[in-house]
Parts: sequence; structure tokens; C-alpha cells
Amino acid sequence: MKQVQIPQELFVLLIHYHLMEDDSNVDEIRIGLEKKLDAMVLHELYEKSKTAPTEAEREKFRKEYLDRRGIPESFRW
Repeated sequence: MKQVQIPQELFVLLIHYHLMEDDSNVDEIRIGLEKKLDAMVLHELYEKSKTAPTEAEREKFRKEYLDRRGIPESFRW
């Protein structure tokens, strides 16, 4: 199973939320987790764009990765 690293600040907020039932930082937790999830998706797409078994699949994942990163079509190779 893969492991995921999160910033210490987010970890502390999660501890306060779950163990101390402090829900005053729910929005910060949500934003932090969404940022982490987006980063994980981008990493997975990049990895697939380099390791997919066929050239067509690699190109598909490369395009999706660049689209999610916001790279304009005119700037791509």
C-alpha cells in the first residue's frame, strides 16, 4: 500500500477535528485535502504518461496531464 505525506499543519488540524471534536477549521481541512488529492491525481497522470504500455495511451495521459496543469495547446510540443 502506498503512503501519502501531508503537511504537519494539516495533520494537526485533522487531529483536533477527530480527537478533540473541534470543527472550527473544517474549511481549512477541506482545502488542504483537496490540494493533496489534486497533487496525487497529477502525479498519477504524469507517471502513466511515462509508463503506459502503448504510445497512444502515453499520449492520452500526457494530454490529460497538460490539460489539468492548464498548459495551453499553443505552448505544447
